[in-house]
Amino acid sequence: MNKYDFPEGFLWGAATSAHQIEGGNINDWSEWENSEKRMAELKKDGKDTADYISGLACDSYCRYEEDLDIAKSLNHNIHRISLEWSRIEPEDGRFDHDAIRHYKDVVKAIRERGMEPMITLWHFTNPIWFTEQGGFLNEDAVSRFVRFVGFVVDNLKDDVNLWITFNEATSIYSGMAFLRGVWPPQCKSVRAYLKVIKNFAIAHRQAYEEIKKIYSQSPVRHILTNVSPDGDAPTGMSHNINTVRIGLTENNAQIICPWYLRMFGIGKLVDFYRNHYLFSSCRGYYDFIGLNYYNILRLPGSYAVLSKQAVVNEMGWEIYPKGLRHQLNALRKYNKPIYITENGIADSTDARRSKFITDHLYETWLAIRDGVDVRGYLYWSLLDNFEWHHGYAPRFGLIEVDFNNNQSRKVRRSAREYAKICISNQLEI
Repeated sequence: MNKYDFPEGFLWGAATSAHQIEGGNINDWSEWENSEKRMAELKKDGKDTADYISGLACDSYCRYEEDLDIAKSLNHNIHRISLEWSRIEPEDGRFDHDAIRHYKDVVKAIRERGMEPMITLWHFTNPIWFTEQGGFLNEDAVSRFVRFVGFVVDNLKDDVNLWITFNEATSIYSGMAFLRGVWPPQCKSVRAYLKVIKNFAIAHRQAYEEIKKIYSQSPVRHILTNVSPDGDAPTGMSHNINTVRIGLTENNAQIICPWYLRMFGIGKLVDFYRNHYLFSSCRGYYDFIGLNYYNILRLPGSYAVLSKQAVVNEMGWEIYPKGLRHQLNALRKYNKPIYITENGIADSTDARRSKFITDHLYETWLAIRDGVDVRGYLYWSLLDNFEWHHGYAPRFGLIEVDFNNNQSRKVRRSAREYAKICISNQLEI
């Protein structure tokens, strides 16, 4: 058995998002879940509609201390959460002080358990009033979002070091909502898609400036040595990169694009707008990169030099750990520290999760050896949760949640195996 040491101060933990675990949210997604159109789509496909309504979810809004106690028992030293905008600003310009007080309590609870809070300000869901104004298609969306960011950061600044403005805004959300039309508002328009990703980039830059301004005026700060070298309140964005690009070799997990896509340069456009637009257009406005990595995405009509990989049945994903090392190296050109902010497998039997984690951590270790500045690894997810349009079937959690038995929690074997890695800061394989 070989041992692979990670850098001193490396952060180990797990991630969650508000709508997927809290329960009781009222936002654009919950409205869509219960819409006649959505119900009709599910019934047409012969699906049980109850499995696709988030409802109580994991009830983590009330049970967050229990969940954080488990995370602590598993030796995590970082914990990523997102905040629900619709709770904090339920009406345009009216902030709910009870809601922000709740999140202050959550952040303090993370700190009290010896974990570093990593806070995501936006993770797919929007207040209903914001959506009624056009969402991120509206020219005023940027100022609305920055106003929300200012309120949140001003309230949480004394206990938070690491901020993420957007989660997968241009890599997943924009495509699912404005190109494929699967997610609300179920729009299929290239023009709308391009406008939305442009507004996301502008919103990130202005939110970044707002965060830095607030911290520059704050006399009290809690700075940890493993995040402070990058300045006050390191701020970045989490981005999903799994599209295999064009014309390289199997070792790089790349796809060769068919001639009719190469002719029009479509493959390169897909790669740029999905994977690199946000980083390129926001240069100078992020202190770190959050990488979410799961699988290979094969472009329709492409043929691959890479043989078919193992498929996760619960999501239909091809799993390719070597791709993580490649993507980490591909991000080196931005010259920023990297956190792996999501990496996980849907595995209700827990038969493959431990190997999934160790395989991806080995590739992470190799990337660090290559010279990539990787600061931490956060498994997705701490809990089984509501997995967006897939409903409750996919089970990503280190902690099993019994949604039919009062959301009871059970720590999976793989979570305890991961806990050994966390405490030792070392991989043994």
